[in-house]
Amino acid sequence: MSEIVMPRIMLTGGSGFIGCQLARYALQRGHAVTVTSAVNTDAERQRVAILTRAGVEVIVAPLDDRAALVRALRGSDVVIHLAAAQHEAHAPEAHFERVNVEGTRTLLELAASSGIRRFVHGSTIGVYGSARDGELDEQSALAPDNPYGRTKAAAEDVVRSFASRIESCIVRISETYGPADLRLLKLFRAIERRRYVTLGRGTNEHQLIYVDDLAEGLLRAATLTPAVGETFVLAGAERLTTDDMVAAIAAALGQPRPGAHAPLWPFSLAATVLETTLTPFGIKPPLHRRRLDFFRKSFRFSTAKARELLDFRPAIPFVEGARRTAAWYRENGMLSSPGTAASSARLAPGERR
Repeated sequence: MSEIVMPRIMLTGGSGFIGCQLARYALQRGHAVTVTSAVNTDAERQRVAILTRAGVEVIVAPLDDRAALVRALRGSDVVIHLAAAQHEAHAPEAHFERVNVEGTRTLLELAASSGIRRFVHGSTIGVYGSARDGELDEQSALAPDNPYGRTKAAAEDVVRSFASRIESCIVRISETYGPADLRLLKLFRAIERRRYVTLGRGTNEHQLIYVDDLAEGLLRAATLTPAVGETFVLAGAERLTTDDMVAAIAAALGQPRPGAHAPLWPFSLAATVLETTLTPFGIKPPLHRRRLDFFRKSFRFSTAKARELLDFRPAIPFVEGARRTAAWYRENGMLSSPGTAASSARLAPGERR
């Protein structure tokens, strides 16, 4: 096996935050990129438009559209598979199984028969399950505790079952953030408006990775020979408590460090009750347990294997990444401009900007 020099990349999930940023990053590095993705939201439509303007070929199709996948695979060398069912809290587990497991199997079958050389599977730290003590690495036991984590772990097994037919690599992705990440926007807004309260003690740990660092790691997994047949955890270099993470965001926004805390258990109880009562009727719960993971799950990861085999070293500390993210939100009108945030925090109840 030799290294793949400047491969042509077929990327699934390009309408997602990570997928869109990875496609643009790869394009800037000189790769030809074809993207496939389902498109269901305004944010996803906007990302598709961004990629199209950048010169990326985008094929809008779900993972069960075999004809579209075959078309996208034509002429590619590497598949980076990021598409997944993830945030559909109201969906039954069968939905996650169909997309995350069977969708991965279908894509692997088509990739192998199309002569694709390497398949990089984007997995998740969610396969490790709930918070635990000690440092986790690629050999740590898996204990997924929700449909997303369980089906992503099952998809890893599917990838390994194709080892004799196609080069493959599994990447377990940590919490990812950066410019264009809408998942953390609510957190930035709450801190800017001085309405943020930590649920619980705020001592659970995060090992976030800046999106450009992740993109670099995924490209290394797609091109370097030592990646073949391996599983990697890609996470940032820092371990931050929730309180430390919030403090860094406050500093990036020019706001005082929030100090308010509230008990976590009432919210966990409410989420459990809402999921139990509403989900069977196909109603999306306004609060669900996965949304509370930010306050309760705590992970410490070793990235020694990625450093040794891929020479992967995250470059962006969270303080800098938070500053860049805040700047992007402001440039796109999602946060107040500097100097106006303090006045917005003093709006009367019910008053709108």
